[in-house]
Amino acid sequence: MKAICFYFQIHQPFRLKHYRFFDIGNDHYYYDDFADDDIITRIAQRSYLPANQMLLDMIKENGKKFKVAFSISGTALEQLEQYVPEFIDSMKELAETGCVEFLSETYAHSLSSLYDPDEFVAQVKAHDQKIFQLFGQRPKVFRNTELIYDDDIASMVYAMGFKAAITADAKHVLGWRSPNFLYSSASAPKLKLLLKNGKLSDDIAFRFSNHEWASYPLTADKYIHWIAELPQEEQLVNLFMNYDTLGELQPRESGIFEFMRALPRFAAEHDIQFWTPSEVVAKFKPVANLAVPYPMSWTDAARDTSAWLGNTLQQEAVRKLYSIGERVRLCTDRRIKQDWNYLQGSDHFFYMSTKHNDDGSVHSHYSPYDSPYTAFTNYMNVLSDFMTRVEEQYPASIDNEELNSLLLTIRNQEQEIEKLHREVEMMRNNIVKDTTGDFPVDEEPEPEPAPAEEKQPAPKKKPAVKKAPAKKPAAKKAPAKKAEKPAAKKSAPAKKAVAKKTPAKKK
Repeated sequence: MKAICFYFQIHQPFRLKHYRFFDIGNDHYYYDDFADDDIITRIAQRSYLPANQMLLDMIKENGKKFKVAFSISGTALEQLEQYVPEFIDSMKELAETGCVEFLSETYAHSLSSLYDPDEFVAQVKAHDQKIFQLFGQRPKVFRNTELIYDDDIASMVYAMGFKAAITADAKHVLGWRSPNFLYSSASAPKLKLLLKNGKLSDDIAFRFSNHEWASYPLTADKYIHWIAELPQEEQLVNLFMNYDTLGELQPRESGIFEFMRALPRFAAEHDIQFWTPSEVVAKFKPVANLAVPYPMSWTDAARDTSAWLGNTLQQEAVRKLYSIGERVRLCTDRRIKQDWNYLQGSDHFFYMSTKHNDDGSVHSHYSPYDSPYTAFTNYMNVLSDFMTRVEEQYPASIDNEELNSLLLTIRNQEQEIEKLHREVEMMRNNIVKDTTGDFPVDEEPEPEPAPAEEKQPAPKKKPAVKKAPAKKPAAKKAPAKKAEKPAAKKSAPAKKAVAKKTPAKKK
C-alpha cells in the first residue's frame, strides 16, 4: 500500500507601484492596487475557484477518500478576502469536509527564518491565528517559504511545537537516498520530515501540457502506474505545487481538471490512498535522520537560496530590510506593521535575480520589471521611505548593533540576575577565613579555654615555658578579630560578580 500527499501553495505578493526617488517623504502608499486586484481576481476566476469546486466534488464522489493540504500565506489570505471573498467561502466549505489540512508558514511568505528568528516566530504565530480564525484549524505541520530548510530552522520549528515539516528533495542533500520516505531532522530528531518528490510534482506543474515532452500526453492511469511501479518499500509520494497549476499554468484546455478528477479511480485500482500530512506523520516511522547544514529550497536548479540571495543587490536589500526589524516590532503604528509584512514578501527579492539560462527565464517570466536593477531600485526607494517612517516612530539614537545588544540584554535580564546570584553564592562558599587558609568561613572554630587551662600545672615552676600556654586565651582573640577581615573579603567578590555582568550586556 502506498500513500499520496497533495500539497498546494498560494502566496500572492503585493505588487509595488513605480516608486521614484522624489516620492520619498511625500507618498507613503507603495502598492499598485489596480494590478493586485487584476492579477488575483483573474487567477481566482481561472484557477482557484474552479479548482476548489473540483476538489469538493472529488471528495464527495470518492467517499471522502481523496484528501489534500493547503499552504496559504497570511498576505495572500488578506488579498483574497479583499478582492475575491467568495474564495474564502468555498475554502471554508472544503475545510468542513475534514479532508483538507492547512499547513503553517510565515505570514508574509518571507525570508525571516534566515535573518530574524524573532520575526520568524512572530510571523508563524500570526499566520496560524489567521488560519484558525478563518478555517477553525490549528496547523500541526510546517512548511517554510519556498520550502527553505536547514538544521537551524528545524530547531526553531520544533521549539514552536510542530510535529513535522515539509521541504525539498535537494540532490546535494539526499544523495542516493529517495524522497519517498519519512525522515527526521538531525538537529531535532522528534521533528519528522516530508520531502517533495520533485520529478513527479513537476510532471504535473510544468510538463503536463508540453507537447515536446517524451511522456506527453500525461494521463491519470499512466501517472498512477508510475507511482505503483516505485519500489515496494517506497510508500510515500509528496506532490507539492502552486495552486494556480490547475487552470492557470496548465490551462483548462489542456485537460488538467479531467486529469485530476480521474486520479482517485486509478489510485484505488493499485491500492494507493490519499492522505493528509498529519495522517502520514501518525502512521509512518522515519527511516533515518537527515542533516542539512546549509539552507535548501525547491527553487532553481541549485535547490538553494540563491534565487533570493544570489547577488549583491538581493543581499543588500534583505540586509537593509531586517536591520530595522527590532524597531518595527516596538512600533505601535498599524500601517507600519502592515507595510512591514508586505515588504518582506520573498518575491520582491526574486525579481532582483541576475541568473541566466533556464533559471533566468523563470525569474523574468514572473517579474513585472524590465530588469533586476529596476526591481532593486524601485524596492530600495520604497524601503528608504519606510525606514524614514520607522525612524520617526522609534529614533535610532544608537546604531543597530548596539540597539540589538541592548534589547537582547533587556529580554534576558531575569536570567542574568539569577546567574549573578548563583555566582555570588559560589564565591561565598569558596572564600577562605584568613590568609593562611586554615578554616573555611562557614566553619570558624570556637575558642577552647578549658583545655588550655588544664595544660597549666600549678605546682611546677617553669614560668618561661609554662607562661606560653597561659597566653593562649589572648592568642585566641586574634581569630575573633580576624573575623572582620573575611567580611571585607566577602564584599570584594560581590563586586567582581557585578563586573562579570557587564560583558553580558555588551554581547
